[in-house]
Amino acid sequence: MLPERIGHYRVTGKLGEGGMGEIFSARDETLNRTVALKLIAAALLDDGNARRRFLREARAAAALQHLFICTIHEVLEVGDQPVIVMEYVEGETLFDRIVRGPLTVPEI
Repeated sequence: MLPERIGHYRVTGKLGEGGMGEIFSARDETLNRTVALKLIAAALLDDGNARRRFLREARAAAALQHLFICTIHEVLEVGDQPVIVMEYVEGETLFDRIVRGPLTVPEI
């Protein structure tokens, strides 16, 4: 189910999901910008190892600064839900790009 708000972020849509959780687009109402929110999957909320991996992922990404790695703005916990708040990057997924055909060497 799509949450309406997470902290001071107004959720605007679901971007995708994977093994660890779901990604949503949201509006940061404090700084007036679009962000991406990663929430740990509901099935993993009680899994201490999964929660540690989730935090480790955020810390690893936050330690890097590169054009091709999104910026981590913050990590927060709303209720029992850990959330990674990150830069929102417009574009298509790698899966969608691969469906269109082979990638060229410059694209890779």
